[in-house]
Amino acid sequence: MKDYSKEDIIKLVKEEDVEFIRLQFTDIFGNLKNIAVTASQLEKALDNKCMVDGSSIEGFVGIEDSDMYLYPDFSTFEIFPWRPQQGKVARMICDVHRPNGKPFEGDPRYVLKRAIDAAKQMGYTFNVGPECEFFLFQTDENAMPTTITYEQAGYLDMGPVDFGENARRDMIMTLETMGFEIETSHHEASPAQHEIDFKYDEALHTADNIMTFKLAVKTIAKKHGLHATFMPKPKQGVSGSGMHINMSLFKGDKNIFSDTSDEGGLSKEAYWFIGGLMKHVKGMAAITNPLVNSYKRLVPGYEAPVYVAWSAKSRSPLIRIPASYGDSTRIELRSPDPSANPYLTLALCLMAGLEGIKNQIEPPASVDGNIFEMKEDERAALGIAELPGTLIEAIAEMEKDPFVQEVLGKHVSERYIAFKKAEWRRYRSQVTDWEINEYLNRF
Repeated sequence: MKDYSKEDIIKLVKEEDVEFIRLQFTDIFGNLKNIAVTASQLEKALDNKCMVDGSSIEGFVGIEDSDMYLYPDFSTFEIFPWRPQQGKVARMICDVHRPNGKPFEGDPRYVLKRAIDAAKQMGYTFNVGPECEFFLFQTDENAMPTTITYEQAGYLDMGPVDFGENARRDMIMTLETMGFEIETSHHEASPAQHEIDFKYDEALHTADNIMTFKLAVKTIAKKHGLHATFMPKPKQGVSGSGMHINMSLFKGDKNIFSDTSDEGGLSKEAYWFIGGLMKHVKGMAAITNPLVNSYKRLVPGYEAPVYVAWSAKSRSPLIRIPASYGDSTRIELRSPDPSANPYLTLALCLMAGLEGIKNQIEPPASVDGNIFEMKEDERAALGIAELPGTLIEAIAEMEKDPFVQEVLGKHVSERYIAFKKAEWRRYRSQVTDWEINEYLNRF
């Protein structure tokens, strides 16, 4: 993270011939928004005087209370490497404030900042490493996205079978130019599916990076005549895309999840953190898996987690402990998908884990067998619950969990629930091809 001052930004814009500065922020549904100002208006932007109409942003405010101001985070200043090098384009990620200067309670970045402050008061730093999966599809003659792909590559395959190898290479080089430390990249299990993993960081920076990552991947894909989608399950019959969240808590330089005297290498705090996650994960599902389509991924048979359990060995449970020790010890939550708002997702993960530590919530025993192959009565005997199976079930779980609503805040939780119920009603009103194929001839 760069420690820029106002003067540093002004100097950089002049020296680098930056003509446009995009002031970016994220709505409660995880959509990246922005307004652009020219270099002549830079000081106004840096002085927090740029205003947007909050009533035009879904889930923000009504028309009678619409003026919102953007407060740029100077440390997020970045020049887009894919834009022209004469009259360059840069961006800053912004916090959203009300006219009285107070943070806007509906700003997802503010929700995460509140959670980070709660961890800080307990002496903790929350570090997160995401695993972002996506598909690369063909576009049509109007440059609109399709779900067409001609490749048949699978897990860890390489070119020439992997048709997206060159596009993925350019994405990585672009991201590294923007300061990302890329750890690994590869073709995923489904045809046209890819994964690029970047190094963990403090939670707010990671959430910012996820939003930047999506923008860069989509932009570079378009340059290759492709469409990159973070839709969880764009094609039936293949595995969908997840965004596994790897989490650790540090106190100073020490990873508090690590305990070499424990058989599993985990500290009491790590077990309690798992306990907190498992207590609230069903109530969190509408945030971690926010689309109707999200629940087409969360079905048995495609490796995505369906059952609420944890393990240090099996990959079938919801929570996995990777085989890393010491400072690399981490907890991996496998249910989130890449359509999730990263700010709200990380806020809920952190606060659920902290509640587990505060209240010393013990998780159930680990389940190291393949849960997918267990019979229903075997799962019941072990007390293994299921995640919500649809978006409306997830919303119902969220409404039953006051803790989740408290973390999000009244403004976000009420608007989120209302909009997602409306989304479900729109979905229910549709007659799908499956229904026509299944029923039309028979009834």
